[in-house]
Amino acid sequence: MRLTSPSLDASPAVAPAAHEEVAASTAVDEVRTVGGPPPRGVLARLRWTVGPYVALTKPRVIELLLVTTIPTMFLAAGGFPPLGLVVATLVGGAGAAGAANTLNQYLDRDIDAVMNRTRRRPIVTGRVTPRAALVFGSVLGVVSLAWLWIAVNPASALFTGAAIAIYVVGYTIILKRRTPQNIVWGGAAGCMPVVIGWSAVTGGVSWSALLLFGVVFFWTPPHYWPLSMKFRRDYAAAGVPMLPVVAKDTRVAWEMIAYTLAMIACSLLLVPVAGMTWVYAVVAAALGVWFLWSCVTLLRRAQDPQRGPLKAMSVFHGSITYLTLLSVAIAVDVFLPL
Repeated sequence: MRLTSPSLDASPAVAPAAHEEVAASTAVDEVRTVGGPPPRGVLARLRWTVGPYVALTKPRVIELLLVTTIPTMFLAAGGFPPLGLVVATLVGGAGAAGAANTLNQYLDRDIDAVMNRTRRRPIVTGRVTPRAALVFGSVLGVVSLAWLWIAVNPASALFTGAAIAIYVVGYTIILKRRTPQNIVWGGAAGCMPVVIGWSAVTGGVSWSALLLFGVVFFWTPPHYWPLSMKFRRDYAAAGVPMLPVVAKDTRVAWEMIAYTLAMIACSLLLVPVAGMTWVYAVVAAALGVWFLWSCVTLLRRAQDPQRGPLKAMSVFHGSITYLTLLSVAIAVDVFLPL
């Protein structure tokens, strides 16, 4: 539920992320936060006032995070979990993800001001003051954790709190500006939605939940690094050592392939561990081969520029398609009479 990735930046109920930066697609929301004087009309003025705070939560990133939560809850329940539980988990997870994303923008406001992709975010443009963003993010985080504790269960609240801490402290404060492996380890926050969703149903975790965690964990680098390739000049100007900034494209592509192979292995191990059917096995294998080939194609173009442009963003968008379709396969497989 990515509270961001890695972007999502990954968040848990926050990533991949998977995840803050995971979605350059937030650019549309960011542009809408820029404007002149307040418009006329009650609804227009309300939207003008509330809009920047909504943009701080990075709703497009939250959508991707929640995509992995619902199928996980189906798998944990072996069918349809109680609707009230699903809604409560999604509401709490979305709020926690929004809180983590808001605090990320508060802490990264200096970087956001330098990067073309993020220079229109609400804090940078002055639509929201740093103090207001800090208060908003903190209150939203506390309320979300309290909601999950009361409406879902303490385990889910604790896992969500850990996801926020990984994203805000581990990734944003400690790793992002210091190591090219920032999104690898910081992206663990974007993997937490599957653990949160599983614990919401069962009150704990299992090997199946850990394998789902592994799928998203190994998915995050080949998802995020193509985006970093696209915006490498932005990251270089801001002094953020994303791997594509400090390493050759060929090395990045090789590492993407390695992580993709590990991701495929985790997705297929779900078959015996979680009792998935042959239908899921075929879909997971086909999706894995398709995404792996996109990474191999990226490598071949990096090795030989005559093959054409890298088209890194095709891999980025393909990674989103992969995770979405795999999540659908998990949800559907639970109901197959096989």
